[in-house]
Amino acid sequence: MWNVLFFVFLHMTKPRALFLFLLFVFSTVAQEVTLPEDFRQHNITEYNSSLFNPAFSLIRNNPESVALWTRWQWQQIDADPTTLFLNYTRRLNPESAISGGFFQHNTGFFVNTGGVVNYAYAYEFSPNVRFGAGVNLFGFVQELADDRFFIDPNSPFPTGDVSSDFILQMAPGVFLQWKSLVVGFASENLFDYNFSTRERNTGPDERIYLTSVSYDFKIGASDSNILRPTFYYKSVPRQDGQIGIGALYTTDKYWGQAGYNNFYGISVGAGGRFFKKVSIGALVEFATDSDLDGRDTTFEVALAYHIKSQFEKRPELKKEEAIVENRQDEKIKTEAEIQEEKKLDAERQKRIEEEQAQALAQAEAEKQRQQQLEAERKEKQQEEDDLKKRQEEEAVRKQQVQDSLKTLALEKERRAKVAEQAQKRQDSLEKVKAEKLLAVARQRKRDSIQQAKEETARQLAEERAQAEATKKEEVTLNKNEKYEEVISEGELLPGFYLITNVFGTKKYYDAFMKDLKSRGLEPKSFLRSLNNYNYVYLKRYDTMLEARKARDSKFDGRYTDKTWIFRVVGE
Repeated sequence: MWNVLFFVFLHMTKPRALFLFLLFVFSTVAQEVTLPEDFRQHNITEYNSSLFNPAFSLIRNNPESVALWTRWQWQQIDADPTTLFLNYTRRLNPESAISGGFFQHNTGFFVNTGGVVNYAYAYEFSPNVRFGAGVNLFGFVQELADDRFFIDPNSPFPTGDVSSDFILQMAPGVFLQWKSLVVGFASENLFDYNFSTRERNTGPDERIYLTSVSYDFKIGASDSNILRPTFYYKSVPRQDGQIGIGALYTTDKYWGQAGYNNFYGISVGAGGRFFKKVSIGALVEFATDSDLDGRDTTFEVALAYHIKSQFEKRPELKKEEAIVENRQDEKIKTEAEIQEEKKLDAERQKRIEEEQAQALAQAEAEKQRQQQLEAERKEKQQEEDDLKKRQEEEAVRKQQVQDSLKTLALEKERRAKVAEQAQKRQDSLEKVKAEKLLAVARQRKRDSIQQAKEETARQLAEERAQAEATKKEEVTLNKNEKYEEVISEGELLPGFYLITNVFGTKKYYDAFMKDLKSRGLEPKSFLRSLNNYNYVYLKRYDTMLEARKARDSKFDGRYTDKTWIFRVVGE
């Protein structure tokens, strides 16, 4: 336990100099699996479930508790993708709840540190149906992380300095509960604003959505013994969606859980409750994806302290104490108490009479309902009889139509024979004419092929002349301009290539090409022999002026991310 608290403290207080040193060391890494930027909260069940869905603070958290949840991704304690969430939850009344806390989340590129407040409200349509809505409001400082960062020519992240941005982010969520079935939907970043840049922090295609379905099975006679299977789907920007299943078994004294996430792998966890106040749990997660080979085990720890809620039931008096208390009350009854008892008896009698009247009304309503059902049954029977009669009439009509069609078919066959004889005579006349036309068409085709060859030769000569001119151009670089030049690269023609991205992993290369094509672009690529990376470019230009113009205009506004210029001089 003390080791856990030590590593959490060390992660929160490391000096900036160590951060910059680690940034420099890890910047030499060219390419690795990109860590999703979501909260990675898919294993949360018993406590702090408002991070899973903001509306779940009403149905998954203890009415009043302080809970800590932390996750060490791939066992890289201190300076790596670690998440910390400390939260206080309290119910205002049976329909609403609030919470507030502190969080620190390492996305792999950024460390987000700040606070969060939550509010949730539920409306009961009937004893079995309830609808709830909630919202998490995050306010945090975003700083560049000190690991998983690499220097890449096309990287959209800063490489020269370290800055801090203050971001406000809103995450709404809803759920619909029918008996023990709960369907939830939430978004982690539906609305956000960066106060440092004075614009939205994420684009429309960077939204994170989570859909979940769960069902509670009561095990045994106790209402607190529950088995809860859960299925969820999460959409993550620039990556495949996460699909997961999980199962939780919980009692008054302990809980156990297991799950699977198609990206992170298999997880197993357990926890216990002590002195009716303290809960301690832990979870381990093992990567199963082939892209995550070599990753160590992920750890999670959950701690919670329960505060007595204003909605907890008052313990029942022991039988002997209740008898003594009742006898003492009988001795000190006053006249006012006797009158109050009479009043209560009258009210009970009135309620009984009202219940009897309501029962009679229900019986009468049931009788009317039965009569209505009988009338509907008769009406349905009449409709079935009418339908049967119409079907019989339709069958007779279809038979008449078939007879007519048969007569028409015979007439058509006779006419076809006459037409066939006429066609044979016409074909003999057209054959000679067709042979003449075919000879003319063949001559035109030969002429067209010759013209195409001449046009292809002319275009090839022009491209070679442009390539020769490109070889002679001298390039003077501007300040801080990203540019790379080689004499030759495979079969690439000499020229200036507008590069968008560089990939060493085929999975992310394919996803990026698919994303560009979905935007209406026509990206191309080549495999560089120097490092065996795929270089993705938008277009080749004959001059540096044209390439700079395309880069500075964001490819005429069609590609807003960063680009740079790669030149093939030519031998």
